[in-house]
Amino acid sequence: MPERKAHAVWEGDLAQGRGKMSLGSGAYEGTYSFQTRMGDQPGTNPEELIGAALAGCFSMALANGLTQAAEAPKRVETDARVHFEKQEGGWAITRIDLMSEVEAEGIDEERFRAIAEQTKKSCPVSKALTGTEIRLEARLLSGATR
Repeated sequence: MPERKAHAVWEGDLAQGRGKMSLGSGAYEGTYSFQTRMGDQPGTNPEELIGAALAGCFSMALANGLTQAAEAPKRVETDARVHFEKQEGGWAITRIDLMSEVEAEGIDEERFRAIAEQTKKSCPVSKALTGTEIRLEARLLSGATR
């Protein structure tokens, strides 16, 4: 498998400095700063990118699991909420909440939930985040059993 790359540069101190992050593919480049991370200024932050990576990985892996169990889903849409909180030892990602809505046929609710929970544990980005609690709320929007 290919190696994936990303790049970041930071200039200045923490409070007044600024940086830029980019993906090796060239598909994304964005600025970040103390205020985009701790406040509400436009720009991105590392936690947002981790959330996007997890939501994307989970959606792809869930589509694969559902395809193997029944048939390909029409749509898998996943949001991630990354909780970034100050703790005794400093700042930490304490939890990520995934909310996924799936349009799929040919699978019952119980089997759907089992596949979604297994996917939460086994997608590659989830594995990389094993030190972080990941909670899942998954909804099957349609699911006629064959």
